[in-house]
Amino acid sequence: MELYLLRSFVAVADTGNLTRAAERLHHSQPALSAHIKGLEDALGVQLFKRAPSGMALTPAGRELLVRAEQALAAVEDLQRAARSLSGHIAGRLRIGTVSDPEFLRLGAFLGRTLQRFPRLELELHHEVSGAALDALREGRLDASFYFGALGQTEFAGLPLTETVYRVAAPAAWKARVDAAGWREIAALPWILTPPISTHSRLVNALFAEHGVSPTKVIEADNESVIANLVESGLGASLLREALALEAQAAGQVCLWGEARLSTTLWFVTLEKHAADPAIAALRGVLQELWGLAKPAPDTSARLRERAELEP
Repeated sequence: MELYLLRSFVAVADTGNLTRAAERLHHSQPALSAHIKGLEDALGVQLFKRAPSGMALTPAGRELLVRAEQALAAVEDLQRAARSLSGHIAGRLRIGTVSDPEFLRLGAFLGRTLQRFPRLELELHHEVSGAALDALREGRLDASFYFGALGQTEFAGLPLTETVYRVAAPAAWKARVDAAGWREIAALPWILTPPISTHSRLVNALFAEHGVSPTKVIEADNESVIANLVESGLGASLLREALALEAQAAGQVCLWGEARLSTTLWFVTLEKHAADPAIAALRGVLQELWGLAKPAPDTSARLRERAELEP
């Protein structure tokens, strides 16, 4: 089976549209359509159904998409290994991001990486923290930034920094918040992230320790969106301390003083890929960028999330 057929399949599944996929791959639309037809004939299953919104995966297509992505990732691993044997750091890496670019220092990270390794191509994908681990397992990402715990030994992580979160609420709620205990704070309308995210687990763990649970009214998966919703008066949430203090100084939110939670920002890859020369190159850049004195030891078997409550 030709690899270009799998690449065409993944591109159409990703865009949901033949025209956009053809533009991405620099093919004509008829050629791309022929690729999909050829792959369906070779596999003996229908991969897509035409829908008003574009190309929709069939149940078989959804199942085979994961395997196609894994196959392409395996080929890329093989190509990177071959290039490393010839002394070159080159290839394409798919990197997950889980926060705003400024906090992750993405500009400096990309600039230094591409200056030192001009043959290395980086592709960024924004992910919810928990979903990033699934994407690594499934071969959809090669490495990712990640907040929280990595108890599984299948991952290797480079710890970058500790991140503190504060409970923030709309500024107009200040009198209620200042007088609130745990039960009253939990009873406020809350803006939470999807259950798979570290942010959601932090909130639930915080309140579970005090025998209560937050009242979710809105779910959002983007930090800047959550901050905007809090500032707009729609609910309380956890915000990174730097953002929370900035918004408080601007009179946009108020902070509840009872809790500060800490978790770790990591750069994570699968343990089996940790020695890949391209991954090692990225780790080296990050160690320098974040002021880490020396390469971090293998932490994959002892990663633990820390949630500290301070009065």
